[in-house]
Amino acid sequence: MAIMLIAPRLLSTCEITKNIKFISHDNDIRVSKYTVQTSNSSEKRPLLVLICWLLAKEKHFMKFADLYLQQGFDVTLVTITPWQLMWPEKGSRIIAADLLTFLQENQDYQQIMLHGFSVAGYIWGEVLTHVHSDREKYNNVIDRIIGHVWDSAADITELVIGTPRAIFPNNPLLQSIIKKYLIYHMKAFYKQSTQYYLRSSQMFHTNLIRSPALFLISNVDPVGPVSSNMRVRDSWESLGIKTYVKIFDGSPHVGHYRKYPKEYVAELHAFLGMLNLIKNKDKITAQG
Repeated sequence: MAIMLIAPRLLSTCEITKNIKFISHDNDIRVSKYTVQTSNSSEKRPLLVLICWLLAKEKHFMKFADLYLQQGFDVTLVTITPWQLMWPEKGSRIIAADLLTFLQENQDYQQIMLHGFSVAGYIWGEVLTHVHSDREKYNNVIDRIIGHVWDSAADITELVIGTPRAIFPNNPLLQSIIKKYLIYHMKAFYKQSTQYYLRSSQMFHTNLIRSPALFLISNVDPVGPVSSNMRVRDSWESLGIKTYVKIFDGSPHVGHYRKYPKEYVAELHAFLGMLNLIKNKDKITAQG
């Protein structure tokens, strides 16, 4: 367990797996495999599951985590590498199974909030495939999710666009090389990779969650375009899921908060308020 200081709170952090980290307001956390025990578990804090974008830096995703920590949430951070994305059987599917086990084991958290970026839609789709395989065991996890936010969600069709940019953001030549390889990879390794991408996309579109959703997207994002996000929105609306959409003007992929911090926080504040999850109204602030 480690202690971290965030403006100006002391928080405890512990590693559940190499890809899953837990952050709590408690300074006394006990971890047994996937189960965490906090000294004040009776407070019934809500839990945020923050699923990061590829190669996200801690200083960046912690700005989002802090928006929820300000409101009394404990936080679970989920990360994924390009290799884990490309080889689901030994990567992303294991991460998804670990996350589901963590949520299933920690029943004290009766209110779960999701906030995912970019490939998070794929990761969550993998979680849903595991849920679907044993609904009786995992339905309690789905029932505890009271809201979900999707920032720049990228469908499988945009994988070959987004992954090269994440790996080599400032090198168009290497982006082109990686893109060509990914096109080959998806054709050559259907059984090992592509079938899982397609199944995850299907599960994400036919969502098992019925709680409200917020889409945060950009009108110029080729990785998580408005068109693909609206297809998801339409599918969810047809299932009775209440959805909200904010389209930002000119912001880059997963860059809405950086370009429009006040608007981003206002949208999130309104959504959390609708879910009765605002504990400290005066603490909803954008981080520079």
